[in-house]
Order: sequence, then C-alpha cells, then structure tokens
Amino acid sequence: MNPLQQLIAFVTIVTKEITRFLRIWQQTLVPPAISTLLYFVIFGSLIGKRIGQMDGFDYMDFLVPGLILMSVINASYQNVVGSFFGAKWGKSIEELLVSPTPIVIILLAYITGGVARGALVGLIVTGVSLFFSDLQIHSLAVLFSIVMLTAILFSLCGLMNAIFAKTFDDVSIIPTFVLLPLTYLGGVFYSIHLLPDFWQQVSMANPILYMVNAFRFGFLGISDVSLFVSYGMILFFITCLFIASLYLLARSRGLRA
Repeated sequence: MNPLQQLIAFVTIVTKEITRFLRIWQQTLVPPAISTLLYFVIFGSLIGKRIGQMDGFDYMDFLVPGLILMSVINASYQNVVGSFFGAKWGKSIEELLVSPTPIVIILLAYITGGVARGALVGLIVTGVSLFFSDLQIHSLAVLFSIVMLTAILFSLCGLMNAIFAKTFDDVSIIPTFVLLPLTYLGGVFYSIHLLPDFWQQVSMANPILYMVNAFRFGFLGISDVSLFVSYGMILFFITCLFIASLYLLARSRGLRA
C-alpha cells in the first residue's frame, strides 16, 4: 500500500472506532460521569470534610486529578478491549489481518480510537468536577501530555487483553483483578507519604502511581515522585507494550481460525 492508501485505511478504522462509541454514548460516556459524581459526593464532600487537607491542599482539590485520570484509564482500556475482542469474536479481524493494511497502521488506528474515547471521557469528568472544585492549572502541557500518554498505554493494555482473551469473561478478568487494584493503590485517594517506608517502596512498582502523580502535578504543582521519572516510566511501558502488540498481531496468535 502506498502512503495515501495507508492513510485512508487508518482514517477508516479510526472513524469506525469513534462512531462505535459515540453511537452507544449512553453506555460509553454517561456511566463514567455518574460514577465520578458519586466519588465526589462520597469521598470528596462527605469523607473529605473529615480529612481536611492532603499535602497542603483541600482534599477535594487533591482528589480531582486522580479521579479524572482514573476515568481516562478505564475509558481508553475498555474501548480497545471491547472493540478488538468484538471483531475477534465476530471473525472480522481475520479480514483486516489478511488485507494489505500494515499491522502498524491497524495498531495505531485502534490506539487512536482508545485515546479519543479516553480524552472525551476525561473532558466530561473534568466538567463534572467543576461543580465540586475550583480547578487550578499549574501546567497545561503536562496535563495534555499525561492524558495522551496514559490513554495510549491503556489502549495497548486493552489490545493485549483482547488478543489473549478467549471468552467475554476473560475480558473482565484484567480490569477486575489487576487494573482496579492498581488504580486504587496508585495514589488516587491519598499521598504515598502517608504510608510506612516499606509500603512506599512497594507502591513504586505500581505504574499508575507515576501517571496519577504527574497528572496531579499538572493541576497542583505537587508530586510524590519526580516528574522526569514519571515520564520515563510511562514511555518505557508504552514502548514495551507497543513492541509486544506488534509482535502478537504479526504472529496473529489467537486471532485467526
């Protein structure tokens, strides 16, 4: 395929992905806003008043960045794992893999679809948060870059889950037993400085910790870990998962009958 044909293939897949989640917006865009609203009411308004401040900021202001990024993580992951596994289950992915479309174009298109949904959900949740907190932006560049990188990373995670999944039950295993615990233990609701030294070191093995803290730095200018370390860890995981995804797609393991 020449570059123009590759571009057409890329735009076609991306358009399909975006149209798919916009068509069922009641299932893809509304639930994150409602669940985040409940987090704000319960953890922010009720429990937050008892906590007071966290790292020198009102607890509600401290909580907002983590909840926004948590919604981005879930949305980008769910978009790719649901779409790709649906195509795999319906055997339509076989037609795509045997087409002249390069594997990297297919991968980039699915990632873009996941990023689009993650970013849109992030904007919606940010709008909801304005009813509970006067958001202050410390660095717009950090906010934008972390959202994009996080959405890319978890789009790749969703793709790999979809490749290995054999049933619809397999699709829910990773979000339930891996993604959810890592998110809750990733500094969304607290500063790791509250933990004993041993558990602070254990928390450093959680990749979500770096994303949440870097994103919080974009709003509040504070972070439990170095901003450069956060970017380094995120880029490292993206590189590893991107290479692994290309390999799995090229081998077509579990994708073709």
